[in-house]
Amino acid sequence: MTHNSSQIKALLHEHNLHLRRDLGQNFMVDANTVRKIAALAEIDAQDNVIEIGPGLGSLTLALNEYGPKIIAVEYDSGMAAALRTIVAEHNNITVIEADAMRVDWSDLVGDSTWVLVANLPYNIATPLVCDLLDEVPNIERMLILVQDEAADRFVALPGSKQYGAVSIKVAHYAEARKVAHVPRTVFIPQPNVESALVDIRRRQVVEDISTEAMFSLVKTAFGQRRKMLRRSLSSVVSSEQFDEAGIAPDRRPETVALEEWYNLTKVVSS
Repeated sequence: MTHNSSQIKALLHEHNLHLRRDLGQNFMVDANTVRKIAALAEIDAQDNVIEIGPGLGSLTLALNEYGPKIIAVEYDSGMAAALRTIVAEHNNITVIEADAMRVDWSDLVGDSTWVLVANLPYNIATPLVCDLLDEVPNIERMLILVQDEAADRFVALPGSKQYGAVSIKVAHYAEARKVAHVPRTVFIPQPNVESALVDIRRRQVVEDISTEAMFSLVKTAFGQRRKMLRRSLSSVVSSEQFDEAGIAPDRRPETVALEEWYNLTKVVSS
């Protein structure tokens, strides 16, 4: 069960709601796309699922067909109230009115493990994913629909123009891959950009690396990404330390792979 375009419009009218572009409310109205996302989530009745920005519940209802416990986090109070009515008969679905960027995640997830499945508002997708990777290890997997450009940054490899600090953060914590392209035509209103579905699965983090120290180096370097490392990192890395790490100082940050950032961090932190 999910909503088509006519049903979405009818529900909006019934609950006296309007889609808000400032909140990135672009609702999926293609049943095949919604069911595909739910299937790719690889969930069952034993799983705990968090959905962010559920709107009127098209994806929520598709996920519910697999029987998991679902917590739907909705910022818009009107949408949250409407969704509670829509899913009222499903005791396994809880709708929480909250800002995903400010919610107490430790309180929300507790000691359980979770899967995040969401059509993320474009304006919060990147900072939210980075925050969850940093701070909420109980979310073990994410299947997220994001702007295609953001998806490219999440999965980018060294040497590509999309490769940056976000790519390194994702690679440090997880394995990420684009699993589907989603055209703008499946949304109302249609966004101005294409979207992509990204699968992010946590991996064992290298424990002998200071995450804080590494990301400080990465942030500093990519703050001046067109400069060579010897210039952008001149205040924190000496030429001898570059040599010890095996990194030529005339390289630019977008060419440096994760393992090399590990090496440089170890040298600078020793």
